[in-house]
Order: sequence, then structure tokens, then C-alpha cells
Amino acid sequence: MGLEEELAGIAAAYGGTGEPVLHPTRTDVVVLRRGEVVVKAHSAGDDAGALRIRLRAAAAPAVSAVMLAPLDAEVLTVAGRAVTVWPAGRPVGQDELDDAPWEEGARLLAALHAVPLTLLPALPPAGGPARAARAVARMPGDGPVEELIRRTFEELPAAPPAPGLLTHGDWHLGQLVRRDRWLLIDVDDLGVGDPAWDLARPAAWYAAGLLDPAVWERFLGAYLAAGGPALGRGDDPWARLDVPARALTVQLAAVAVVNAARENRELDEVEHSLVESCNRIVRA
Repeated sequence: MGLEEELAGIAAAYGGTGEPVLHPTRTDVVVLRRGEVVVKAHSAGDDAGALRIRLRAAAAPAVSAVMLAPLDAEVLTVAGRAVTVWPAGRPVGQDELDDAPWEEGARLLAALHAVPLTLLPALPPAGGPARAARAVARMPGDGPVEELIRRTFEELPAAPPAPGLLTHGDWHLGQLVRRDRWLLIDVDDLGVGDPAWDLARPAAWYAAGLLDPAVWERFLGAYLAAGGPALGRGDDPWARLDVPARALTVQLAAVAVVNAARENRELDEVEHSLVESCNRIVRA
């Protein structure tokens, strides 16, 4: 029996009905939905022990209003892969991007960052800062674009000191699903870290000219209005955001290069914008 068939069987065991549907990913992660149940086979390289702690944290009452809780708080194993089981939710649709739930996402992040760590199991470090290094390491070749991205990464300054709070580690609009309300999903990078990293992807998009300034202001304003602690009490949000946003720019540019190489194509316009942002960072 193959992995997909085993995941479909697990979904059925947790009440999933109907035809199994695979959700495409650009990694070795396999996500299968069967009716109201989603089963995720995590990357072969993931640390099952750390994932187990993160899964228990997502099941804790302290985050029930913020994060989607798993159907099972234990990590299953299928063909040597860590597997988790979740209730299905409705993701942000491609036709909703012009009116996406930016404010809801910002408020959820503010609430997540405010959860006392004492109410949760002892979590590992949040995965955000390590993602850029992994993306750069995966880049093939040594052409001028790759060298620019590597140089940008190597020259990143150290992030300013920040409190260690509960942090999602990889936030973007794809990490929202709606049931009776919007909730955060994906525990793979959940942990203790600098919460500014959870704002860094939209900040990087904004700095690269890929996110409408009005949308960025909506997102940032909603986070601050909800009491989000990531940016401290200063008047300049970029004092905390600058280094994480630069790192996310490098990460996104490196991922773009990896994807383009795998798909045997040139960089598209958006991907070129990310590379050009790396060029601006280096020149600055």
C-alpha cells in the first residue's frame, strides 16, 4: 500500500468520507483531504520529537481561540514519516486575494504572541530564522543571481534583542483557514522566538513593492490595535522589522530560484522583484 492510500485510510478512520483529494505542495510534504478530515505527512527530514511537542501545544486550551486544534494530539507514523490529523477548514481563495483577511490574520498573530508560555509544553525555538539558511543552502548553481542571494544572506546584520514569545514561525495568508472563524494552521515552525518574524513576510513583500501600501497599513494597524507586542513601544516599527524582513526577502528569493530551476524556467516578474530587493539590500 502506498503512502497516499495509507493517508486516505487514516482519514477514513477519523471520520473522513468521500473521495480523497491531494493538495499540491512544492516539497515532499503530502497533504490529503477526505471530506472533513485532513491528513498531513510531514517532511522526511522533520524532527518528530519537536513536532510532537508543537502538536500538543496546538491542542492546548490556551491557543484554542487562535490555532486550529488537531483531531489527535499524537503524532502518527506511516512509512517512516510523521503524520498529523486535522479538521478541514476553508483556506483563503485565490479569488479573495484583493480582499484577503489581513486584519484577521494580524489579530490572530497578536493573540498568539500574547499567550503565556507557562500554559504550554516547553517548546523548541521557533523555526523562522532557520528557514532562510535552509532556502539558501538548497539553491543550485553559482550564477550571479545565486551569488547575490548568498552574499545578501551572509551580510545580514544581527537581529536586535527581543523577548522570546510564542511565535508561529512561518506566517502568510496560506496559514489561515476558516471554520466558524478564521484560525491559524501549521505547527511545523511553532515555538519560542522573536514575534517580529511573524510579520516579516508581508513586511518583505511591502518593501519589495509586491504588497499594496494600503494593505500593509491595514495589516500593521490591526496588529498594533490588537496589542501585538512584536514591535515594542517605539514609534518606528522597522526598528524591529528590518532584519527579519531582509531575511525573509533572501528566503523568498532563494525559494524562487529553487522553484525556477526545478521547473526549468526563467524567473517571473515577482521573483525578479525579490532578487532586485536583495540587490538593494546589498547596495545599502
